[in-house]
Amino acid sequence: MPQLALLYGRAWAALFGQLRRPPRAVCIQMVHSRSQGTRDLSPQQMVVREKILDMVVSCFKRHGAKGLDTPAFELKEMLTEKYGEDSGLIYDLKDQGGELLSLRYDLTVPFARYLAMNKLKKMKRYHVGKVWRRESPTIVQGRYREFCQCDFDIAGQFDPMIPDAECLKIICEILSGLQLGDFLIKVNDRRILDGMFAVCGVPESKFHAICSSIDKLDKISWKDVRHEMVAKKGLAPEVADQIGDYVQCHGGVSLVEQMFQDPRLSQNKQALEGLGDLKLLFEYLTLFGIAEKISFDLSLARGLDYYTGVIYEAVLLQTPAQAEEEPLNVGSVAAGGRYDGLVGMFDPKGHKVPCVGLSIGVERIFSIVEQRMKTFGEKVRTTETQVFVATPQKNFLQERLKLIAELWDAGIKAELLYKNNPKLLTQLHYCENTGIPLVVIIGEQELKEGVIKLRLVASREEVAIKRENLVAEIQKRLSES
Repeated sequence: MPQLALLYGRAWAALFGQLRRPPRAVCIQMVHSRSQGTRDLSPQQMVVREKILDMVVSCFKRHGAKGLDTPAFELKEMLTEKYGEDSGLIYDLKDQGGELLSLRYDLTVPFARYLAMNKLKKMKRYHVGKVWRRESPTIVQGRYREFCQCDFDIAGQFDPMIPDAECLKIICEILSGLQLGDFLIKVNDRRILDGMFAVCGVPESKFHAICSSIDKLDKISWKDVRHEMVAKKGLAPEVADQIGDYVQCHGGVSLVEQMFQDPRLSQNKQALEGLGDLKLLFEYLTLFGIAEKISFDLSLARGLDYYTGVIYEAVLLQTPAQAEEEPLNVGSVAAGGRYDGLVGMFDPKGHKVPCVGLSIGVERIFSIVEQRMKTFGEKVRTTETQVFVATPQKNFLQERLKLIAELWDAGIKAELLYKNNPKLLTQLHYCENTGIPLVVIIGEQELKEGVIKLRLVASREEVAIKRENLVAEIQKRLSES
């Protein structure tokens, strides 16, 4: 009987194994496919990406920010009603035993939740992490469903526009440092937008919906935006036309002064508050030496519901001016604004913590840099190996292992081939192909004389170095290169 049970057990296991195992054709298809709107990054791409991230994070640290991380998913209730019409793009996770969870849509809402949860009233933080959005991916424009965000935020009660001006300075520093070409940062204020909607006759209940339509002006024409507001959102045509007169206005601080004199806007308290802050902001931007990079643009809306004051968005005016390059329309490469009410939405007593921040569009910037490298055939080293340990003779694995351990212990980045008896030519070709600058060669002669042969890969020059001086000599040469 035990043998019969074992036999039946094996039969059932085999049957269930067949039922649970996908057909071979399906497996092959699965291997060759990937979820839409996602990407794998090759070692070459990772090198470029890490350089971009290093530059961004070093700028954040230069401005005194602390690092922070939050979970990839949040309670669904924490994310709903924070993003307006974009809430439909949130990825919901399957119920795992009572908790309704969603993947984070951005890094701002989790930051606000963190501040409220920990009862923090002041913080300057940066956060680099992945976010997820269920939108139609446009890979050529650097738009994905899974992508990396780099955020910098200042939380706390401070004098007006000083933190906001610093955020704009940071964007200028990063975009200038990355050498992406000329850029412009558009600024506006949600209070000016709301005031504009009010004086044009937009019902207050439609403010957010109309703001969401205006936010599409960088993607579609005014004619299409007007049609959406009138036909889909029920706005009166004459009200839409009045909005159209305003959203075509853009300029510097002189436009701010002009709007102060506008017969309709000047009668709206909210708009006047926003204009007053923008005037002060331009004063600080002039002191920072970046006012010429900033444009007051009444068409800028930033569709997210949580913005309450100044908003901004950086766009490239062109990719680097080279005749060989094709223009790459990637939209905005940085954006942000003030959100003074978001933390209060997570606090049981509704205590507010004023916040302002920015987000760098790393994926879009990466698309530009990647295209530039393809156009000009630029090559990238995928490792940082400084020294290769080689031998011209057989049965020298033990000596190579002792030597490479000595280099590793000294903090030198080193490699060897995982073979007992590799050919010297194979080892030298590997160094040339991967860009390793130095080779240390040990053989019978070197062992007998107590020296190591140091080879410069670029010039193929070789010098004998005393074994006890090898580490110091390598470190000296690396510091000079």
